[in-house]
Amino acid sequence: MKKVYSRPKSLKPTKFHYCPGCGHSTVHRLICEVIDELSIADRTIGVCPAGCAVIAYNYFDVDMIEAAHGRGCAVATGIKRVLPDRVIFTYQGDGDLAAIGTAETLHAANRGENFTIIFINNAVYGMTGGQMAPTTLTGQFSTTTPFGRSEKLDGYPIRVSELLAQLPGTVYIERCAVNSPLNINRTKKALKKAFLYQMDNDFGLTMIEILSQCPTNWKMSPPDACRWMEEVMMKEYPLGIIKDVTAIKGAE
Repeated sequence: MKKVYSRPKSLKPTKFHYCPGCGHSTVHRLICEVIDELSIADRTIGVCPAGCAVIAYNYFDVDMIEAAHGRGCAVATGIKRVLPDRVIFTYQGDGDLAAIGTAETLHAANRGENFTIIFINNAVYGMTGGQMAPTTLTGQFSTTTPFGRSEKLDGYPIRVSELLAQLPGTVYIERCAVNSPLNINRTKKALKKAFLYQMDNDFGLTMIEILSQCPTNWKMSPPDACRWMEEVMMKEYPLGIIKDVTAIKGAE
């Protein structure tokens, strides 16, 4: 019997504003599927970022709050400490989390704050026109690196997951992607595992880094963007579990 896919209840029936081929819409749906499967819509609070997902509250049918650029982890810390029974997640891009939000992210992780970061890594500043981000690959072209990112001039790409994994306050960090059905399914399992840990514990930061295609700013078609992610981007940012000290073996 053919399986019929329906819209998750916690995903509003609103048309996405994202560019064709962008990974944000896929990630939104995965988050909502997990929220529905865990029956936590009434106790979930999301923190919106600056960037392409700045109006994510238009899509999630759960409580959402807007954070200033880079301050998502600070806002999530305050909410979780006041409402420890809620499931809190931040939704942040590489510019929001790895550039202006570096301090808030690093110290929340070091304190072991008990919420989940959903980190979208598309290796570029998306909303503002495709400038170099902290995660832009060496040699990658952007509007501010027209000859390719130079290690001498611009430094090296920051592997945020590996960086945070060094801190004792992080308990589960996994890097996933949404460029193929297989990777999409793995991303959903990782999101569910992070939420399950948060629901059952009162200490430890969880983060799911998700490699997401950006065809518009990469100047590629959506299929080419998915292939480029597989062939190029994943060499710099390999998929898999970066750190896991939880007792949860996985979420089916």
